[in-house]
Amino acid sequence: MKRKYWVLFAALFAIFLLSACGAKKPQDVAGKLNEKVEKMDGYKLNAKMTLKTGNEPRTYNIEVWHNRPGYYRVNLKNAGEGQSQMILRNKEGVFVVTPALNKSYKFQSDWPNNTSQAYLYESLVKDILKDKEAKMTVKKNRYVFETKTRYQNHKMLPYQQITFDKRTLAPVSVKVMDTDRNTLVSVLFTKVDFNAKFDSNAFDTKKNMTGAKLEVPVDGKVGNKEFSVKYPTAKIGGTTLLDEQEVAVANGKRVILTYTGDKTYTLIEEKADVLPAASTEPIPANGEMADLGFAFGIKTGDSLSWTVNGVEYTLASKSLTAAEMMEVAQSVGGEPEK
Repeated sequence: MKRKYWVLFAALFAIFLLSACGAKKPQDVAGKLNEKVEKMDGYKLNAKMTLKTGNEPRTYNIEVWHNRPGYYRVNLKNAGEGQSQMILRNKEGVFVVTPALNKSYKFQSDWPNNTSQAYLYESLVKDILKDKEAKMTVKKNRYVFETKTRYQNHKMLPYQQITFDKRTLAPVSVKVMDTDRNTLVSVLFTKVDFNAKFDSNAFDTKKNMTGAKLEVPVDGKVGNKEFSVKYPTAKIGGTTLLDEQEVAVANGKRVILTYTGDKTYTLIEEKADVLPAASTEPIPANGEMADLGFAFGIKTGDSLSWTVNGVEYTLASKSLTAAEMMEVAQSVGGEPEK
């Protein structure tokens, strides 16, 4: 009988030791993730991103290239809407390319080092390292972290859940949440290559502009198309739609929406101009780059402008903070208020 109990005790003790040895602390895993970032020369990622910041969810395909020390190529596509936009960072600067309009803007920007980026591996790792209160759980073959974010509008999207593969440390998914922990942005990684190799001109602005135009041809008829007016669904300061005006312009119509309340603002919508096919030089951006998730815009003083599906949106306000302007812009896509 004593031998039986001794064997049982020994088995339980062995299980305890194995469990203890296998247990991982958040800082240990974070250290391994950081070590992987520091050793990598580059990577390629593919992902699907879904945004729930408007009335209807919007899904985008994302292709990411990164080559050390600071070269990036992020291609953002919405196949259903025919929208494509690319952000490049190379030795010449940061560029936002919109092939359907034959436009590229050059920014003086520290992107992507200054904010969270849900689809960049090293940005996710940095979020974990910077959050001293980050929590980690182990679920089967996954490490799941909960951290704070560093977004420009972090008050709207303060939390995120980041999941990594336990064996390879590859990113599996990211969920970015609001203050009530509702998921507003989700990223599902479909392909990860940590041993990617790149041609010498892989991040060249002109080469990528040419390649992007082959996939999404310049839309010379964009000015002749009608567009449906989109309305913001964000409710800030009890603001409501006061007035809607339509003005005839050279390329169709311009719609001016005026909102009143504690936070007044004006939203202007019109067809974006298409540059001639022969035009290849980047346009210097007079402002900061704004990452809206579904598009990259320009933030200048009291205004924020961006382009989606050939429509240019300009939001102007002296009442909204920079974060609130981002929140309003990300919510544009609703139907008229009843």
